[in-house]
Amino acid sequence: MVDRLANSEANTRRISIVENCFGAAGQPLTIPGRVLIGEGVLTKLCRKKPKARQFFLFNDILVYGNIVIQKKKYNKQHIIPLENVTIDSIQDEGDLRNGWLIKTPTKSFAVYAATATEKSEWMNHINKCVSDLLSKSGKTPSNDHAAVWVPDSEAAVCMRCQKAKFTPVNRRHHCRKCGFVVCGPCSEKRFLLPSQSSKPVRICDFCFELLSSGELAACPPARSDSYSQCPKSPLNDVSDDDDEDSSD
Repeated sequence: MVDRLANSEANTRRISIVENCFGAAGQPLTIPGRVLIGEGVLTKLCRKKPKARQFFLFNDILVYGNIVIQKKKYNKQHIIPLENVTIDSIQDEGDLRNGWLIKTPTKSFAVYAATATEKSEWMNHINKCVSDLLSKSGKTPSNDHAAVWVPDSEAAVCMRCQKAKFTPVNRRHHCRKCGFVVCGPCSEKRFLLPSQSSKPVRICDFCFELLSSGELAACPPARSDSYSQCPKSPLNDVSDDDDEDSSD
């Protein structure tokens, strides 16, 4: 079906409409063989709070942006190659229901659908697109994923030292390796994570020691199904950072 739609006028028109919704600031989306599979509003778990984002699933990429005018205008376009995507279901937790993780080497985050049926359809379509891409390319699924950041609201004190309370002066920061919310003194180190940046990025002291000693496997991401804890270090709740877009 995807191959049949690839060069159809209806598909070309639909992609052109999506392009126009992002305006001149968005990247062109029309290329030979690309098919728009579906679209919809999902709630993305951002640093500050959950926010509605418009998502577009193509057969080779996932695109999302901020909603400026419903179904007419979006900004801050993000394009994620599906070959690098892995998704995992999340258990329902309070008001956050019908969610799953979208994990990539450069960025990972949680999204939530309005209903369980919608969640199932999104996950099935994404998995099918990823499977088809990997089958065609002969590549294997990526095992290198950026950590999912713990939301700011989840942390009142530093998740590493368990002592520093966050205030307007004592800001929250995120470790780029584990995703924990940490205080400045606990995250003064920088380390090169090539999949995330060409420059060294902020990481917590605990992850710095693991990375420096080669014991990287000992520190799992901050979130898989639900928030987890790294061994050898007491944890709590926390999240925020200075060189990340504050809206996301």
